[in-house]
Amino acid sequence: MQNMFAPSRLIRTEINTLIGLMVKADIDWALPSPQTLQEYIDATERLLEELHHGMSSAMFDGLTMEAIESGTFNPFTRGEALREPIFYGGESAYNFQYLDLAARKYAADTKWLEANCGFSIDNARAVAVAIERVQSDRFVEIREKMRALPPDEWTMLPYFAVTVAEVAAKAGMAPEQVERVLTTFTLPDGERNNGFGALHDFNTVCATPLLRMPSEEFLSLQPYALTEAIYDTPFYWMAQDKDYLPTLAKHRGDFTEGFVAERLGLVFGTEHVYANVDIWETKGTTTGEIDVLVVWGDRAIVVQAKSKRLTLEARKGNDQVIRDDFRKSVQDAYDQAVQCAQCLGDKRFTLTAADGRQVVLPYNLKEIYIFCVVSDHYPALSFQARQFLEIATVPRIQPPLVMDVFSIDAMTEMLQSPLHFLSYVNRRANYTDQLMASHELTILAYHLTQNLWINPDVDFIHLGDDLSAGLDIAMAVRRRGVPGDATPDGILTRFNATTLGRIVKEIEARPEPATIELGFLLLTLSEDAFKDISRAIDRLAACAWADGGHHDLTFGFGAHGSGLTVHCSDDPTSIAGPRLQSYCERRKYKERATQWFGLCMSPKGPNVRFGISLSYPWEQNDAMDESTRDMRTSEPPAEAFKTLFHGKSRRKKIGRNEPCPCGSGLKYKKCCLGK
Repeated sequence: MQNMFAPSRLIRTEINTLIGLMVKADIDWALPSPQTLQEYIDATERLLEELHHGMSSAMFDGLTMEAIESGTFNPFTRGEALREPIFYGGESAYNFQYLDLAARKYAADTKWLEANCGFSIDNARAVAVAIERVQSDRFVEIREKMRALPPDEWTMLPYFAVTVAEVAAKAGMAPEQVERVLTTFTLPDGERNNGFGALHDFNTVCATPLLRMPSEEFLSLQPYALTEAIYDTPFYWMAQDKDYLPTLAKHRGDFTEGFVAERLGLVFGTEHVYANVDIWETKGTTTGEIDVLVVWGDRAIVVQAKSKRLTLEARKGNDQVIRDDFRKSVQDAYDQAVQCAQCLGDKRFTLTAADGRQVVLPYNLKEIYIFCVVSDHYPALSFQARQFLEIATVPRIQPPLVMDVFSIDAMTEMLQSPLHFLSYVNRRANYTDQLMASHELTILAYHLTQNLWINPDVDFIHLGDDLSAGLDIAMAVRRRGVPGDATPDGILTRFNATTLGRIVKEIEARPEPATIELGFLLLTLSEDAFKDISRAIDRLAACAWADGGHHDLTFGFGAHGSGLTVHCSDDPTSIAGPRLQSYCERRKYKERATQWFGLCMSPKGPNVRFGISLSYPWEQNDAMDESTRDMRTSEPPAEAFKTLFHGKSRRKKIGRNEPCPCGSGLKYKKCCLGK
């Protein structure tokens, strides 16, 4: 897979450009000589290199030492500079996503398609899959035939050619229906792509990527191009029917909202996901509508979806049109989401979903995440979001995530745990200014293998597309059954079997504010820290199980301004609760931390009994100074692990008549002495 990301490899837009130029004249189907073929290759590489330099040069206009030192150099504010990432940006969708989602996208339009085109999108999808299977099956046969020929006669062209009969047999469809599908997506006879006069003009081979050969076979040079055409092109057929246009627009909106709601339901459970939520200020007056709302514990996700595409004029580098398209596609969705999010938790408003359910917010919402979702591939979306999106600073509302339906699909496929999903969303949203990639799939892939975390001292990170290889394999394994790892080696494979991994699952089963915050903290830890803490808790539980006593351990996370205390005992909650609460309050004060967590674990398992979360600013207090005077500072997980397993106890010897360190208020001799 890594070879697929080599800089020398042609990308889809370059290949489409070459095919679009080729069809401007009659195609010569004769096999060139090896010398001529090499000359074509060399000339093409040279011209494509020139093309790239020509577009990328706009990014360096105005680049001076003064502009760099003043921090004013930002090429992406100009449309000319955006042409390069728009053309060369990575693909945001997998080919199988285009096919699977196309079937969903046009399901409600089946009657129109069958009446006007003679086939449904399910039929087109089956044909596209069958073409890939035909090509795959014949590869070995063609290779063996070529071995028997002189090298001057070698050609791979037959590999890309398919017949109606071959495709019909693989698809299990009637030949006449297969031919209708193939013909519809084939460049018409006599079409010379006259409108393709500049790089970002409409290229007709994007809508009709198949070519008809003199042998009457159909040539599919880029299977990906066919899958994208099946997803995009039918909309334009139906849009020509002015009477059907309102129905088409409704179906398109329903698809996006319904698909996002379904995918988020896979993560959070359908009982936590609400579609088409009306916000009522009075019985007859609505203030706004949320396309999809997720409420989980004291967190919420507000989704606003749009179907606006990047227009051809914008792709040409027209500044005003680029900004206008972005406003209609993303900025309006974000502004609407913020307005709705501000109503959440306000007692003046009631919320009702389309299915009649009333949305009851169980806690005061601590954080609200905003998703702005577009329904189509939107080139250079991440670049444009960085440059053009005007973000409001509103309490509780986090910076938005701007993405397409394909990113939502992949995120919910790989992160099917609420805490894992929200932990990633939290960091992805708050690293917006520090992080850049050509599309969201790269960032998700990096997180799955490396656990996304950026040191506050780091100003900027750019992630290359090659980092997504593991995710590409996993998605193909899950969706198409190819052999490989269904989960990239990383956070989803290394932590689940540990005690902290089980604790995260228990927190998800009981999403309470006191423990959700702890879950987020745990998921930001390094792999070594995660494993060290897990083994330390196991040791603690073993000691408590062996002697029936109370045992505790504290970890400090200096980089996070927080820490964790674990108490392990079977004491009644009436005793264990105040003891843990008191200790955590004093420990938080001692460390001058902004946040501290406490976990009470039962020795058996060990399993979580309850949790404590303290989050408030540190303030000096004379009584607390005295109470914590003899407390030692907490240790990082690695040091605490060494002390517990290999070193001597750092605990100060406690006098019989001194206050018990558990915080009960009793003397040590009348409380924990001997336990």
